[in-house]
Parts: sequence; structure tokens; C-alpha cells
Amino acid sequence: MNPNQLNELNRRDFLSRTARTCFGLTIGSSMARLFDSPAYAADPTVAQAGGGKAKHVIYLYMSGGMTHIDTFDPKPQAPSDVRGTVKAIATKADGIQLGHCLPLLANSADKIALIRSLSSTQGAHEQGKYLMHTGYAPRGTITHPSSGAWVSKLAGPLSKDMPPFVLVGGGNRHPGAGFFEPAFAPLPIGDPALGLQDVKRRAGVTEDSFTRQLELRRELDHDFDRKFHSGQKAVRAYDEVYSSAVSLMKSEDLAAFDLSKEPAVSRAAYGSDRFGQGVLLARRLVEHGVRFIEVELGGFDWHADNFEQMEEKIPILDQALSALITDLSARGLLESTLVVVATEFGRSPKITPNAGRNHYPKAFSCLLAGGGVRGGQAYGVTDETGSNVIENKVGAADFNATIAFSLGLPYDQVLLSPSKRPFKMSGQDGKPITAIFG
Repeated sequence: MNPNQLNELNRRDFLSRTARTCFGLTIGSSMARLFDSPAYAADPTVAQAGGGKAKHVIYLYMSGGMTHIDTFDPKPQAPSDVRGTVKAIATKADGIQLGHCLPLLANSADKIALIRSLSSTQGAHEQGKYLMHTGYAPRGTITHPSSGAWVSKLAGPLSKDMPPFVLVGGGNRHPGAGFFEPAFAPLPIGDPALGLQDVKRRAGVTEDSFTRQLELRRELDHDFDRKFHSGQKAVRAYDEVYSSAVSLMKSEDLAAFDLSKEPAVSRAAYGSDRFGQGVLLARRLVEHGVRFIEVELGGFDWHADNFEQMEEKIPILDQALSALITDLSARGLLESTLVVVATEFGRSPKITPNAGRNHYPKAFSCLLAGGGVRGGQAYGVTDETGSNVIENKVGAADFNATIAFSLGLPYDQVLLSPSKRPFKMSGQDGKPITAIFG
């Protein structure tokens, strides 16, 4: 491959190709090196406002547009063609109700903050998901970094061996590291029950033989780099993937990816489905120094049979989320871990003739817990049918700025893309929701 061809590879293609190359060397996983960028100290004003307490983020993404009226923002007084079969239930937090499919979360409501006033400009899945993850609308000329990549870059590593950003069950459309270096792309885990695959030497390959292979590769790459690329960033990143993969495969922290080491009662508490086990894996990764773990639960696009599907899908979230909050609290990790539940938009208040709800970006809800967030509250208000935000409207950029604020990161720090355009974790003009902290 000549230098021009290498330059033409986008970062996503590069990471994919590197992963396949790693498989050939028996390491077998696209592993990002943990850059030695120092963690930013929290600004004193941030600390005074209650931010800067989180060290980790567990980001639970409900892909497809989770209905807000049937979950976090029920409207018991709305007409039946809005309310449907959903019953609002009381919670452990005075004055806060949830949809009846969230009874376990209701018992942990004193530890959560509901954000009921989100509003988006994007009403299609791919565009809405991109906006929520990056704070920017999609553009054909650039891929913006996701909030996980921003956190990895701005906060720096907590562990010398573990990846800073792990994505469990995410789809191919995830923005990942965007225009950042491949080192800030998420390490993908498909099935949490299988853990991190292909991180052991092949049968018959001894430690000495493996070490010789690595040393030979370094020598060859050194000559290749010196003659043809003079330290080009993409080539360095290629080496860094190998380096970090080898470091992890020899680390005791590798056991964090193995759910078989978790007691059976703990695994059962989160649910036997793939999402619940992914949330349990996220808790284990937090304990081993991973900064940002995203776990995706898909299948919320209910244009028909909304209420039947709700009864099947929402309890999966309820069990895993309530177990996570309880578990983190019992282990003394909730204050240092920001738990996020997000989605790309809500569902239409008016029920369709097919008993469904359509895409609805004007108003929807998300959830935050831990990480300095004050529990037992709801921020923002929608009208009596959940159709319009009437108090404290929040955009995707504000939401991402709030994540940064919880970690004490400079949410408004400008970083330049390869084309020298300025971007921030807080999007164009996002501001954190400081009122929910403290």
C-alpha cells in the first residue's frame, strides 16, 4: 500500500482492517491504546455546583426511540387515545410517577433524575441517534466523535491496560471516535456472555515464540515506517493497537470480561437476556477502570402494537437498570459512576389506528443517576399530553455537556478536526443542566 492509499482510509475502515490484522497475529480484537493524556482537574465552580464527582459513565442506549409517555413521563389525566393502557405508578420519590412496566425502578426513584424536557431536531433514527451521541447534526463531510470518545480523550485513562471506551451490542452506525484518533474508538463486544474473544495465544504457540513474532513485527514496521511514512499518525496508531492488545491479554484485568466469574445470583439479578448481561459486564468494567461503557438495547420502534411490545421490552430495561443502580450503590460506586439512559426521540402522544406510536422528536425523556446527580427529581415539564416541552427545554448538546459536567471535564473546550474546524463535546452551544446536581 502506498502512502496515498493509506491516507485515503477513513478511521473506521482503518480500525476494522487493524482488527482483522490482529486476528492474524492471534490477538484478535480491535483494541485502542490508552493515550497518556492527563485527566483534567475539575474547575472549582464545577465542583461547587456538584459536578466533577463521576469517574465513569455507564450509558444505556434505547435504540429505536423509546416511548416517553409509557415510561418516564406518564400522563394519567390525558385522554384515552393518548394514555392507552398505561397506568402511572407511585415511586419512592414523592410526586414522581413512572409507567407501570417500571416497578423495580420505582423503588430506586430516590436515586434517579428524570429529564422530561428533551427535544430534538432529528426525527429519523440514524440522524437522531447521531445527534444524541455527538451533539451535532450529521454532515456528509465529517464524522463527529461520540460522547464516549470525548470522555476518553478529555479525561485520560484510569488503567494502563484496560480500554477507555467499550461498546456492548452497538450497531454499525455508531459514530465511535469520529475524527479523533482510532485510539479513542470503542472496543466492541457483541455478546457479553462470550466476553472478549481471541485474546489468547493460539494452541501450540509458546510465549517465547509469540514474543519473537512481536519483536520481528516491530523491526519490520520500524524499517517500513522509517523508509515510507516517517512516523505518520495512522501507522503509529496501527502499532498502538498491537501494543495495547498485548498489554491487555497479559493483564489480570482481562478477567473483567468473563461473566462466568460472577456469582449466579448476581447474573440472575440483571436478567438472562443479552442486554441485562451487558449491563452486568458494564459494572464489572467500571470496577476494573474503564471510563465509558455503552450498552445498547434495540427494538423500540413501535409503529404498531405499542402496548403489547411495551409489556415485553420495558421490563428488560427495568430489571437491568434497577439491578445496576442497587448494585453500584451497595458497592459504593454510584457516586463515582454516572448512569445514563438515553434514546433518539420519543413516540407520538396520539395513538395510531394500529395501536402504535410514531416518531416524535419534539418531546421525550432520558434518565441520569449517580455521578453527583441529586436523586428523586424530575427536571423539565411537558404539557398534559406529553406533546410539547413547556419548561426547561434540553437539547442533545446540553445532554452531552451534562455528562461532561458530571465528570468535571471542560465541556466547552474546543478541539480541531483534521480540516481545522472547531468542535466541542457540548456541541455548538450546549450547556450542562447544573440544577440537577448537588
